Amino acid sequence: MTRALIIENARILDPASRRDMNGAVLCDDGRILDVVAGAAPGAPANVTRVDAGGLILAPGLIDMRVFTGEPGFEYRETLMSASRAAAAGGVTSFVMMPDANPVIDDAALVDFVLRRARDTANVNVLPSAALTKGLAGTDITEFGLLKEAGAICLTDGRRTVADTAVLRAAFTYAANFGMPVVHHVADAALVADGVMNEGLFATGLGLKGIPREAETIPLERDLQLAALTGVRYHAAQISCAASVEIVRRHKKSNAMISCGVSINSLTLNENDVGAYKTFFKLNPPLRSETDRQAVVAALGAGVIDVIHSDHDPQDSEVKRQPFAEAANGAIGLETMLAAALRLHHADEIGLMDLLGAMTCRPARILGLSAGRIAKGAPADLILVDPDYPWVVSEAAIRSRARNTAFEGARFSGKVMATFVGGVEVFRHTGE
Repeated sequence: MTRALIIENARILDPASRRDMNGAVLCDDGRILDVVAGAAPGAPANVTRVDAGGLILAPGLIDMRVFTGEPGFEYRETLMSASRAAAAGGVTSFVMMPDANPVIDDAALVDFVLRRARDTANVNVLPSAALTKGLAGTDITEFGLLKEAGAICLTDGRRTVADTAVLRAAFTYAANFGMPVVHHVADAALVADGVMNEGLFATGLGLKGIPREAETIPLERDLQLAALTGVRYHAAQISCAASVEIVRRHKKSNAMISCGVSINSLTLNENDVGAYKTFFKLNPPLRSETDRQAVVAALGAGVIDVIHSDHDPQDSEVKRQPFAEAANGAIGLETMLAAALRLHHADEIGLMDLLGAMTCRPARILGLSAGRIAKGAPADLILVDPDYPWVVSEAAIRSRARNTAFEGARFSGKVMATFVGGVEVFRHTGE
């Protein structure tokens, strides 16, 4: 039993109901008991009162794509360090990818992650399970047992299933078990040894490019298979204008499909690679400014459903290499919301839609009761100052890894407090 909590004098923003009002929220036993306009109502004598001071009170963020190092690569990130970073960034629930050692492809390993998270994490860790055994793309896993153990969705993480027959079988069985499939779309043969977006900028740097077709071809295939099988399908991340048009077309006839975009693809472009900066070597690669503008517009139009951090911790030994040899990936749990607020401040996307892409939309896709401020919903909440100025500093990063694509970035907007199940797990105390 948690102590009753009232957060009052808040600007309540709830994308699920499109509610924007000044009021208070009463929580007890981990859930929201009431949401009221104006002054807070009477409450038990032992209630904890938090004066929001007019700050935004929003649902806690749900991040659908987070890589950790545990088990097997704890030197990169543990569930504990990832959860601390998540809390600081306003992420109250994250989907952990199965790319671990061993791969999370067995019910016992899903149970291990849940138990480990219960003991060490201060936010909700939602384990995904591998779509294929060992992420090898050849034999599908035991979907029913994985679901029973607590897996939230099925995915091969960084990898794409190349065999169309295997993928069709996987989609068919996933549909039978009511399990969402989250699939990364990248044709390995077309990616080959490419290291950044194909184009004039890559040519000028003397780097091998990755064509947009490496994304659009498997995306088109996947969406046709999704229509054939009736699976709940989520394209993990798209990054270019051509992919937007493919998704737009298929959504007209299939309500069971959705897609996500990395915060990196929304706020950065290929020019940020600059003089071979490896922290900007990502998967998918940063595309052109035209592509960035296209995915921003698609997010505002509802074609793209979800923003995720693509949090991918890597140690300095594999990032501080020549660009072509460096590992892909950047951390992002702590900066996802702040970076997203750049789009709000630039009047590119409304604040309600921006928050919806990180709260109620991922909750709907995953079948969660979180991501909303309503009676009976989990008391996973964040207080946000949308104008708070700060600078990203490597020394202040809570993740175990330091490979941020936003080192030295100036942001306006910061999470001031995070509550999980009505319990405060983070409070900003100043830089």
